[in-house]
Amino acid sequence: MGFSMLFVFLFLMIFGVPLYLSLLSTSLFGILMLGDLSLLRVMAQQFYGGMDVFSLMAIPFFILSGILMNRTGLTDRLLDFSRLLVGSVRGGLGYVNVVGGIILAGVNGSAAADASALGSILIPAMVKDGFSPPYSAGLTAGSALIGPIIPPSIFMIIYATMTNTSIGGLFAAGIIPGLVLGGAFMIMNFFYSRRYQVPVSDFREIRKRKKEILVRSLVALCAPLIIVGGIVTGVVTPTESGALAVGYCLVAGIFYTRLLTLKMLAESLYETVRLSSSIFLIMGAATVIGWLLKWEQVPQRFAGFIIEAGLIDKPWMLMIVLSAVIFPVGMFMEEVSTLALLTPIFAPIALKAGIDPFHFGVVMTLNVTIALITPPMGAVNYIVAAVGRVKLSDVFIHIWPFIGVAMLVLLAIISFPPLTTLLPRLLNL
Repeated sequence: MGFSMLFVFLFLMIFGVPLYLSLLSTSLFGILMLGDLSLLRVMAQQFYGGMDVFSLMAIPFFILSGILMNRTGLTDRLLDFSRLLVGSVRGGLGYVNVVGGIILAGVNGSAAADASALGSILIPAMVKDGFSPPYSAGLTAGSALIGPIIPPSIFMIIYATMTNTSIGGLFAAGIIPGLVLGGAFMIMNFFYSRRYQVPVSDFREIRKRKKEILVRSLVALCAPLIIVGGIVTGVVTPTESGALAVGYCLVAGIFYTRLLTLKMLAESLYETVRLSSSIFLIMGAATVIGWLLKWEQVPQRFAGFIIEAGLIDKPWMLMIVLSAVIFPVGMFMEEVSTLALLTPIFAPIALKAGIDPFHFGVVMTLNVTIALITPPMGAVNYIVAAVGRVKLSDVFIHIWPFIGVAMLVLLAIISFPPLTTLLPRLLNL
């Protein structure tokens, strides 16, 4: 039955059926194969139940705060701050790209949003500064990967919701890996800049305006501090933190930057509803198919295979094997669906093997995130190619070194669990 459902799902996907409909249709096919039509009532309950989760309410707030940051000019102020910090060295705009990705990661938790914000501004500037267009797009895509790792993270919210893991603890677990990933891309930019003799940018104008930039940036920097600081310290819940960030961006957009208009707010709300709705529909549909797989004891059978292979006693090897499944699935499937389908199967196995839930949550999130820049799907590649006006074929050809760097970071995180467990323990999360 499992293989038949997989064939139906792939068939529907190939013919362009929307993802949530493909998942629901596959579930319906599985119920018809079982021959128990009474399960249709349970199917409706599972679909609604997959969306009716309180912690998921944080997702629309984080999406809206990120959109408002971009539309009210706060993102531009953060990028100016990044230029002031690291822009006056050889390959400076490359470092600005990565630092900008780290700072923006503390706002919306979406790789796609970060890629759009960074790419539209920095890719043309990097090309003008002497970087090749494919490299500029690739580094922007790599920097966007930091978004779902450093809190807040939409992927981590989904994982934590499905495993009853502390969202604050998981967010804290992602901070060091996110910084390590950013550091790895900075090292890559260092060697690229020297190999191709990228000229040192003229940042005299930026330095002349350093006091103005610092003052302007302080207001923008408060948004990630509200989100990350509030959650990690336990002062507010993720949902409350997202709501506070939205309120702060509204106030800043109206009274400080004075760029927020009613039309802009309406467009931002519409975009938030559109993006949130797609995530919630996929979550509901994936919950249905996940329930059906549990009904057929697929997770138990997979766990039995893991135990028979002796991997349950080798946590490091188990993480490698599970990553070898998660990553290719994420390459061909929407990331929210990948998390929603595989988390109920893999998380209990990892827990049984003695792997820290925060550690595995970060590893799973990073696997799915790297798939965002991996062909043939690689949604972030399409975004940077479009906003940076770079040929998509060039992006696909030159993205592999960035994938390689991200995979090395993933291997380092798997090999050294304290990278993810240190902060949650220090903060008693």
